[in-house]
Amino acid sequence: MQFTRREALASTGGWAVGAILPSTKAFGQDSNPSLQPVAVSYPEPICLADFEPLAKAKMSATSWEYITAGAGDEITVRWNKEAYQRIRLKPRILVDVSQLDTRVTLLGQEHAFPILLAPTSAQTLTHPEGELATARGAGAAGTAMVLSSFSSTSLEEVAAVAKTPLWFQLYAQADHGFTRDLVQRAEAGGYRALCLTVDTPISGARNRETRADVKLPPMPNLKGFKGVPNGGLHTGSLQIFSSLLDATLSWKDVEWLSSFAKIPLLVKGVINPDDADRAVKSGVAGIMVSNHGGRNLDTLPATIDALPQVADKVAGRVPVLVDGGVRRGTDVLKALALGANAVLIGRPYVYGLGAAGETGVTKVLDILQREFQMAMVLTGRTNIGSIDRSVIWS
Repeated sequence: MQFTRREALASTGGWAVGAILPSTKAFGQDSNPSLQPVAVSYPEPICLADFEPLAKAKMSATSWEYITAGAGDEITVRWNKEAYQRIRLKPRILVDVSQLDTRVTLLGQEHAFPILLAPTSAQTLTHPEGELATARGAGAAGTAMVLSSFSSTSLEEVAAVAKTPLWFQLYAQADHGFTRDLVQRAEAGGYRALCLTVDTPISGARNRETRADVKLPPMPNLKGFKGVPNGGLHTGSLQIFSSLLDATLSWKDVEWLSSFAKIPLLVKGVINPDDADRAVKSGVAGIMVSNHGGRNLDTLPATIDALPQVADKVAGRVPVLVDGGVRRGTDVLKALALGANAVLIGRPYVYGLGAAGETGVTKVLDILQREFQMAMVLTGRTNIGSIDRSVIWS
């Protein structure tokens, strides 16, 4: 999408969220602090971090644990963000930046910005309208959404409200017939790509999530799958992993999916550059550098640290996308400079969803898009093709 500099830096308008929190006014004056709820007024969010307390104030404690928890000591969760903060930018001055072009083409599809929504499961834990609100919010911001196999809304229902491209994140099952049917449902629904998750034969030890004993909502995309227990799904039990995740998944399955899928197949969860090379040789259409948001194997490197080696190994043969830790428009710029064709965000838009439904999702994307435009202007880059490693201060 092309913008004048004035448009790039313009405000997105007013937006406010309120919440009801327990009063602490009497604390220190009385041995029994007041627990009467009081209205708390929040200022308009101006950065992605502002959405977290807004979402937490509205979500249940168990839902909050599910969204925010990582594996083990959550070191990788922290590293994903901190690694971006360590990377310094090199500005350029006296460059005509009056016209910006933020468009990027991925798999033959043009996107207004190199920013997509990563798949996150069970979004009705965050907001009653779940994935429907996310899809509408993404549409208002002109952003593509990747829907999870484990969504709490069917892929058909989401497709019915989407105004921007949809991709489908696939957890392949050992039951190949069920997996094939799910792929064909996505194709029939107009989804434009498949993102096969390859880093989760089992899930990691999410201690906070387990202690919270999260009960997942129904997952209509799995309707009819015999592995779903009658009593529902509990993330605190390994039953979900043995029944819904395929520990036998291998490169043969990648080749099998490629043999019949009519839409491009990407592999999601690549950190090792040798795996990226093998994936390209196996015929995939794209690589998604991801450590599952730090939710599987703790102490994996931050994805932005892994990205350059993967991008160098892929060497432009297919698009490379990256998720994990993106919180600023400068982060988007850094990821593109280090070899990504686009980024995906997960928790940030879920916080927006929890704070204000579809309006919150749109606002998160508006802020990130605007910050990215600012970062382009201030580093003297006028289009996506001009963003390279010379943007990084080395």
